[in-house]
Amino acid sequence: MKKITTDLLVIGAGSGGLSVAAGAVQMGADVTLIEANEMGGDCLNFGCVPSKALLSAAKRAYIVQNSIAFGVTAGHVKIDYSKAQSHVRDTIATISPHDSQERFEGLGVRVIRAFARFSGRREVIAGDYAITARRIVIATGAHAAVPPVPGLKDVPYLTNETLFSIAVEPSHLVILGAGPIGMEMAQAHARLGVRVSMIEMAKFGAMLDPDAASILRTSLERDWVEIHDEIGLTSIEKVENGILCHLSDGRSIEGSHILVAAGRKPNLEGLDLERAGIQYDVKGIKVDAGLRTSNKSVYAIGDVAGGAQFTHVAGYHAGIVIRSALLGLPAKARTDAIPSVVYTDPEVAQVGLTLAQARGEYGARAEEARFDYAGNDRAIAERKTEGFAKAIIAGGRVVGATVVGHQAGEMINFWTYMVTHKEKISKVSAMIAPYPSLHEINKRVAGAYFSPRLFDSVWVKRVVRFVQKRIP
Repeated sequence: MKKITTDLLVIGAGSGGLSVAAGAVQMGADVTLIEANEMGGDCLNFGCVPSKALLSAAKRAYIVQNSIAFGVTAGHVKIDYSKAQSHVRDTIATISPHDSQERFEGLGVRVIRAFARFSGRREVIAGDYAITARRIVIATGAHAAVPPVPGLKDVPYLTNETLFSIAVEPSHLVILGAGPIGMEMAQAHARLGVRVSMIEMAKFGAMLDPDAASILRTSLERDWVEIHDEIGLTSIEKVENGILCHLSDGRSIEGSHILVAAGRKPNLEGLDLERAGIQYDVKGIKVDAGLRTSNKSVYAIGDVAGGAQFTHVAGYHAGIVIRSALLGLPAKARTDAIPSVVYTDPEVAQVGLTLAQARGEYGARAEEARFDYAGNDRAIAERKTEGFAKAIIAGGRVVGATVVGHQAGEMINFWTYMVTHKEKISKVSAMIAPYPSLHEINKRVAGAYFSPRLFDSVWVKRVVRFVQKRIP
């Protein structure tokens, strides 16, 4: 067995692992990277990138079919599902060189394509290599969780890892779970001409702002997505023409394909974490505020660390680890300003606290200010008037925000900055926004906050009258 001694060993070549490896090697560290599967990890190959590519294809179909109000008539629209999937593969192929083994070896990273397992507190076995490292970063990500529904494992089912490799259009796609993946893939397939049914045990959109969830549900149902929420799934069986799902209320739904989108599980299997003294549970590896595990020489980042499962969180974690492991500087990961986006149409984006959460923390000082897309001239011109932006304010500072509507994923960046830096809402009112732009909505949110304080205040009116009487 070949022995390697390295400054930093990264296990997993997804978003977080690649960011750590690239940053560390360019700062002068000797870096070894281990990946058993695809370079780029889940995000590039099975998650963010392919899902947004398929959503983009579906959006094109929707626009062509719904442009009459703009004076554009396209006639009969033919959708080729296999070509939509080809667009997905083309997108992955275009991005993949940035995450490739060749690029990282060109940067100076030692890349080993094998499964990794710990053999000691600072030792890892991968293929024919025994690696000893000063610091180790576990960035192995997560995979689709398969719920314990009787019969599910006996029928062919899809997950995000297999969905984008099918070329034949499903006649009826049944989605188990109404989280972000389920919502996005429901709308994408419905707009590509597939009949879609969603089954969700909880209330639809329970993780979202209630007003945003209501708008999103209406949008999906308008696209003919059948939503069955607050209901159980008792069993699944293979039948002659597809797969039959039995619901807890006695009804049954028969589909041609089933997509399991019922949450994610951390990739821990085979790591032999016990040999390194690393504590973990079903949620993932236990880490402190600095992302260190119970073995202080080992860090865990991204999905496997048991927190918010977003690619941008893994990238953020990478910066924390580089600061701590390479520079020896104190660094802690914040969790109060992590944005999330559901990339449906309309998009739903959130950051920080909801109103209910803010009132639990700040009491009556927590307030909500809101402005609707329908009041924005750019949104009217583009016929994208569905949605709103709302900010949650406590003590004059922004502690949370929700945007639901056209380009909400872009709009939330503004509020993420405000929450991250604990800025006052008064700074928004002092900002000049270009006209006509959607970002005027954000400024108008601040106006909605201050308007009743200015225009409904008896004292303000008295001051104005007093001043006006004395101005020559």
